[in-house]
Amino acid sequence: MLHNVKELLGCHIHANDGEIGTVKDLYFDDERWVIRYLVVETGTWLASRRVLISPISVRDTTWVDNVMRVSLTQRQVKDSPDIDTDKPVCRQHEADYHNYYGYPNYWEGANLWGASMYPVIPWVDSSAGVATLRESRESAVAHEMQARLTLKGEPADPHLRSCDEVAGYEVLATDGLIGRVADFIFDDKHWAVRYIDVDTHRWMPGKHVLISRAWVDQVSWAEHQVLVDVTRKAVETGPAYEAGHPLTRQQEANLHEHHERAPYWPLTDVDE
Repeated sequence: MLHNVKELLGCHIHANDGEIGTVKDLYFDDERWVIRYLVVETGTWLASRRVLISPISVRDTTWVDNVMRVSLTQRQVKDSPDIDTDKPVCRQHEADYHNYYGYPNYWEGANLWGASMYPVIPWVDSSAGVATLRESRESAVAHEMQARLTLKGEPADPHLRSCDEVAGYEVLATDGLIGRVADFIFDDKHWAVRYIDVDTHRWMPGKHVLISRAWVDQVSWAEHQVLVDVTRKAVETGPAYEAGHPLTRQQEANLHEHHERAPYWPLTDVDE
């Protein structure tokens, strides 16, 4: 199901044994455009420390009540690696974080989440022999040690971006400015960003439009601009988007048809 990033801001994160805090921001990577972390303000129980929560830990979400439950304990969160969310998060910090929680590294593999298309911990065949499991663990440890050696001294990862920071970036079509980034729309299955919600009010008063992540040609982080492969005319004559309203698969299909682009989902799912 598709949701707006803004729906998550202020969402209450509940561990197995109590509330952790509320979502203040989200980090996505600009290579695959997948949300990697929720930035959670813990409040007074943890000295107002901000912590990262991976979608891998998300158990379920009650959107009406603005509550997300995660498969963690407060103690796990309290003892997790301290990461300064006011600074760019480096890959070494991510590696420490993933190692602490036992999560696979999403940057190792061809899929959206490394070895998987979804934010899950890969299933291990319990029928495997003890020797095989031991070899697997030893191999994983050796690989992790090598990865850490490679990561030492590596600068902050330039591919992790704050949704809050990117909001407000100018969006430029092939022939000129069309508006500014207002929000992001992601699916809660893959946690992949599917669309940018563009506020065009300075050009077309009162209208919001959606631009598929697949139509983004380039992002100039220095200039705070998103360059997209559509024309101003196509945007002007295209369907408007009611910000904050649920987006149906048929509306997505209409959008892609208008721009004469192939959808990201199987065509048999149009009526989903």
